[in-house]
Amino acid sequence: MRLAIGANPWIWHAPVDEDAIAETVPKLAGWGFDAIELPLESPGDWLPANVAGLLKRHELAPAAVVAVMTPGRDLVRADPKTVRATQDYLLHCVDAAQATEAPVVAGPVYTAVGRTWRMTPAERAAAYEEWREYLAPVVEQAIAAGVRLAVEPLNRYETSLLNTVGQTLKALEGLPPEGIGVALDTYHQNIEEHSLPGAVRQAAGRIVHVQVCANDRGTPGMDHLDWPGFLRALPEAGYTGPLCIESFTAHNDSIAVAASVWRSLADTQDAIATGGLAFLRQAATAA
Repeated sequence: MRLAIGANPWIWHAPVDEDAIAETVPKLAGWGFDAIELPLESPGDWLPANVAGLLKRHELAPAAVVAVMTPGRDLVRADPKTVRATQDYLLHCVDAAQATEAPVVAGPVYTAVGRTWRMTPAERAAAYEEWREYLAPVVEQAIAAGVRLAVEPLNRYETSLLNTVGQTLKALEGLPPEGIGVALDTYHQNIEEHSLPGAVRQAAGRIVHVQVCANDRGTPGMDHLDWPGFLRALPEAGYTGPLCIESFTAHNDSIAVAASVWRSLADTQDAIATGGLAFLRQAATAA
């Protein structure tokens, strides 16, 4: 089976507004991509109806709306006002996904990226319980909208709550699988898991979305990752969705600092997308 391949406008732009999407969509379609991720940093950055029409004109599928957990977006160890505002933001992401016909809202939908604290096992269990309680209304709305949430574990430098697939599956216990699952990102799994194929196998049946990049966040394939094992494991684990290249530009103050991108990751940003597309097509066929 041919895996669809997508890319994220963050390769070139941040923030991603309607102009950025309008520039990126025809470029990706012309190169032969199948799909695009749609980061939604703030409600109103782009209008779902306009984006949906643009995607249809260029025959590019919406792979996912990507939730962006900026400082102050928290569902754990947060005051009631912050929790409510975070829920409202995530509900807006669900609405945007439904309006654009994206099947998924993906991201670290638990705390702000970069927020870390130490926890005992008991404190961690309590944090997971609190997160489930506050996320439950969003999951309920996602199911009603025909959308699934994809929870992304991040590396230890970006969060202390969910770093591994195992932790994520534990945190998901009790939430309805038809509304929520796991998002895998090769950058984070390369840091936190014993092996990429092992992480995929552990998440079998619960994988909702997959993001890919090299171990340094650059071009997939220009690295030391076990791509054959990873790509073989995905269909064996029941995943049939797209592989979406997520990388970032060093030439934007906000995104460079948030993603710790201090240098260019390829000769050009276009090369990250085109080189990654060519590699993934070949590697997926071989696998």
